[in-house]
Amino acid sequence: MNFFAKGAMAVALSAALVAPAIAETTELNFGIISTESTQNLRTQWDPFLAEMEKQTGLKVKPFFASDYAGVIEGMRFGKVDVAWFGNKSAMEAVDRSGGEVFAQTVDVEGNPGYWSLLLTQADSKLNSLEDVLKCDGTLNFGIGDPNSTSGFLVPTTFVFAKNNVDPKKCFKTVRNANHETNALAVANNQVDVATNNTENLARIEKNQPEAFKNIKVIWKSPLIPSDPLVWKKDLDSAKKDKVYTFIMGYGRLGAPEEVANARKVLAGLAWAPFKPSSDAQLYPIRVLSISKNIFKIQGDEKMSDAEKKEEIAKLEAEKAKYEELMASVPQM
Repeated sequence: MNFFAKGAMAVALSAALVAPAIAETTELNFGIISTESTQNLRTQWDPFLAEMEKQTGLKVKPFFASDYAGVIEGMRFGKVDVAWFGNKSAMEAVDRSGGEVFAQTVDVEGNPGYWSLLLTQADSKLNSLEDVLKCDGTLNFGIGDPNSTSGFLVPTTFVFAKNNVDPKKCFKTVRNANHETNALAVANNQVDVATNNTENLARIEKNQPEAFKNIKVIWKSPLIPSDPLVWKKDLDSAKKDKVYTFIMGYGRLGAPEEVANARKVLAGLAWAPFKPSSDAQLYPIRVLSISKNIFKIQGDEKMSDAEKKEEIAKLEAEKAKYEELMASVPQM
């Protein structure tokens, strides 16, 4: 074999080895938490992901899972590069999956965040939180995914832990489901009360008005910060640059018709243009999670007063650390 033939073979072999690596770096797996059915989520997200693909030059692939944990674990094991999370699931992704918050969604109506809700039937005799917490074992309760902020963390903190109530002892049945499923279960008399949030309920009102007519709100939480976008901390810097440039410019930069189209696409997700963020966005959620644990310990009949005092002191110190960070570190 002559020198030139050997050279050609070497080039061909090098190209064959490098090609998969190049193909890999041009793909971006985008995780989407399961707040609704996958079919509904695809309808809402496809236009946005198509724009991301077009403007970044990356092959953007949506990643769906049956529950929030599936997306968190997907990021942990390298199957998800960037994801839309709620604050609670983002906290888990940061702590367990090497994630990092880099952007925050902005409500299309200008709200500073959203609210957790308790729903019941429009004609139900239940009209308040007090009615729900009679705990006579007659009500069927629908709660959210364990990694949901508004469907699980907020109601378990402000409804149950704060009032020293164990849902499993309070209700006839307790079942976990996504926001959409819980709302429709209320509308169809499959559960008596369920968790939801203002964003999802607005979507139900728009897309399923007949079901919405059968629902009423009987409890509303304190404000929850808007959802974050999270990427893998060790994501390739070139990808990060492309994603960040797209996210921060989308709906802001370009010709007037391009901006108008981008804002229309974002409105399909109930959002306005994104704003920068960081892990500091999660400090209030960490404080909330710690507060929930404090409430839980205070109501634990199996612990002695001394044990309670010791554990609560640890949690209060941790809580104070995050409250100090909230006061000193900008949350964007």
